[in-house]
Order: sequence, then C-alpha cells, then structure tokens
Amino acid sequence: MQFPQDFTARERALLGSRFDEVYAYATPSPARGVTVNGLRCTPQQFAQGVDFDAAPSVFCPTAFTVAPELRPGRHPWHHAGVFYAQEPSASAPAALLDVQPGMRVADLCAAPGGKTSQLAAALQGQGVLLANEYAAPRAEILRQNLERMGVTNAVITNEDTARLAAALPGQFDRVLVDAPCSGEGMFRKEPAAAGQHSDALVAHCAALGAEILENAAALLAPGGVLVFSTCTFAPQEDEGQIAAFLARHPEFALCDLSDCGFGSPGEANRAPAGFAAGRCRRIWPADGGEGHFMAKLQKSADAPAPAAPRIKPGKPAKPSAEWLAFAKEYFPFLADAPLTAAGDRLILPPAGAAALNTAKLHLLRCGVPLGSVLKKRFQPEHALFMAYGSRCANTERLTLADPRTAAWLRGEEIDAATAQNGWCAVLVDGYPLGCGKVSGGRVKNHYPKGLRNLQ
Repeated sequence: MQFPQDFTARERALLGSRFDEVYAYATPSPARGVTVNGLRCTPQQFAQGVDFDAAPSVFCPTAFTVAPELRPGRHPWHHAGVFYAQEPSASAPAALLDVQPGMRVADLCAAPGGKTSQLAAALQGQGVLLANEYAAPRAEILRQNLERMGVTNAVITNEDTARLAAALPGQFDRVLVDAPCSGEGMFRKEPAAAGQHSDALVAHCAALGAEILENAAALLAPGGVLVFSTCTFAPQEDEGQIAAFLARHPEFALCDLSDCGFGSPGEANRAPAGFAAGRCRRIWPADGGEGHFMAKLQKSADAPAPAAPRIKPGKPAKPSAEWLAFAKEYFPFLADAPLTAAGDRLILPPAGAAALNTAKLHLLRCGVPLGSVLKKRFQPEHALFMAYGSRCANTERLTLADPRTAAWLRGEEIDAATAQNGWCAVLVDGYPLGCGKVSGGRVKNHYPKGLRNLQ
C-alpha cells in the first residue's frame, strides 16, 4: 500500500519503528462484512440459516466477516433487511453506545445507515431514533436503508447539527457522532481518499468534527452517553479532538474502553500531556480493520438540564374508510393505531416522536409511511410491508432455494402458492421482500424498480 507522503511523514514521526508493524494489513484485501439486523433475527439464527460462509467478527457481537468475492448487496436476505453490508470494524462504534429499548437516541452523521440500523435494532422498536444526515443525497440513501431494515421508530432529518441542537437541547439519552473525517483509514478500500489527502483537509475535518461534537453535547441529556468515532488516524481529529473537547466541557468524563475486546489503546503522544489517551480505542490495519478511532464520553448527571421546549401537540389524522378496510383485512393490529398525515399519505409515527420539537426541522420521514387513497381504494406503500410484512394476514412464502425468489427480485411475476387473492406480503424465509397483488394464481410484482436485481 502506497501512503501519501505527508501522512507517512507524520505517522513515522509519531510511531517510529512501529510504523511498519501497525500499518501492516491483517488481510490481503479490504475485508468484507455484514452486520445482522436484530429487528429481523439473532446472530445465531443468521449463522444457522444463511447460505454463504460467515465468521463472527471480533468488533461487534452482531457482525460477521465474509469472503471478499461475495456480493452481499444482491443477496435476498440483504433485500429483506436481514443484514447490512459493512466493513467489519465499522460496526464497532454503535455497539459501544449501550443502547437499551425505550431510550431516545440520536445519530448525527447517519448515512448511509449501517450504524443507525444497529442502534435501531438495540431499541427494538421502542423509544425513538433521530437519524440525521446533512447531505441531501446521502440522507435519501439513509432513508432507503432504514426502510429496508424495517425500522419503525426513526425520525429521519436532513439538517445542520446546530439546528438540531437548538430545537432539541438535552433531549437524548445516547448520541452517536461518526464524524466526517479525512478518511485515512480508508486509503486501501477507497484509493481516492489517498489522492485527496492533505494537511488542509485534516484541519478542515477537525474543525467540522469539533462543531458537530459541540452540538452533540448540547443534545445530550444529563447522565447521557456520547460515542465519537472517525475512520482516520490523524491526532487532530482523534485524541487531540477529544482532549480539546474535555478541556471545554468539565461536565463530561472520558469512559474507559480498554476492556472492549478489540483494537489498541489511544496514544498519549497524539494529545496534550495529561490526557488519558489509553481510555480511547484505535483500530489499526494490523488489528484486522481498515482504521478507526473511538471515544466514549458521559455527561454528568448533575449537568444543567435545559428547559424542555413547549410543543404544540399535532392533530391526529382521521383514518379513512379505505385504510380501515385495508388494515382490518391485512394488518388488523394496526387498525386502531393513531396516525398522522403528510399530504395525502397516512403515516404511523413513532410513539416517542410527539415529545420532540421537530416542527421546524427538515423531516424526510417520521415513522412508517402506510400509503394513500387512490381511486377510492387504499394503495399501500413498500415501507408498510418492509416494516410489518411478516405479520401480514396474507403472505406468499419463499425460501432462498426457491427459484421464484430470484425471479421476484428481478421484478417478475411469480406463481402464488400460499397467498390468496388480494394484497400480500412476499417473504423469503419469513423475512419481507415487499408486496404483491394476487390474481388468478399469480403474484403481480410491486417491488420498487430501483431496488431490483436487474443484472
């Protein structure tokens, strides 16, 4: 691997004779991995049922490493949201946050959604998950991925973190900041990162990371926990960043990650004297990943709590007769659920979202879009079936070995074997692949064209 000259000079000065040791990649090519979606199954169920080789990862209990030649994004279980394709060490930061069901959790730099889906799985549909992405195209990718993973309690925003902090001060029990960075840990996986590297880029990313970290601190409730991570090795963005933050915020304490079971301690010569760098965690190429840095911070329970914003309760949407008829036939457990509306779309909002001051924020999604009335009939959306398809009253059941599964993902009609006439959820091994409409023994394909395996 040919590293940029400025990077090599800095790291050799910091590491001395250790440079060649820590930057020796543990795998001959960039590692591929998948992280199991706990909203669909357990890691044990995944390992027992999947039809490709997957070895448990050291970086996270729900992560696995897979063969470099595997294309997991085309696999039916990927389409069904059973797993997220993710470089193995990238699964580490979210697991450190210790999210519990019912919490309010914020992921401030959430796209494309791998870490966000881990947080959602930990919540198990309880509480609320704010998933934010500043770049609009990446925010749309985030929305699509969380829909595929069947996340029901997400509030997805496309916002500057300063606006989030102003609207939602002290509202979250856990906050994840996977900060935009200079990408030094991605040199092998993404060669463009090496080509654009410079000291100016490092300085810019460090300043941006500091700004986001300040806003994350404002969002966090007293006693809450914040995990900060990067995929870079630059001291200015890593140990130095956390040391400077703690100097500005005596109400925060640095948690010890020395027993996390992976990686190496942070390094003292990358931060001011007196900083407990060993409490942070690094993943070097020699540790089996591409490159990451993590720090876990806890806000004092005695820290001042901002006044809760006054929120004018929104009016619930009146369920249409068409929705009620549809729900009673296919999703009877949703027939009495309180709904909201966005234009002519009915939305099933997260229960915890009503307490969040999101009125002036740019929302991409708040809960699960159910569908709308079209020509006096209810037209369901793909999101409804990805969230609740396994509980639909009418299902067409496929398996990985069934040739109809590949045909379905190509957008073809398939023979109906288990579903009756009308709308149905199409399932592979019990996991949702969207919806179809049955007539004359055939299932008309409603799987979105942009998601199909066309090659």
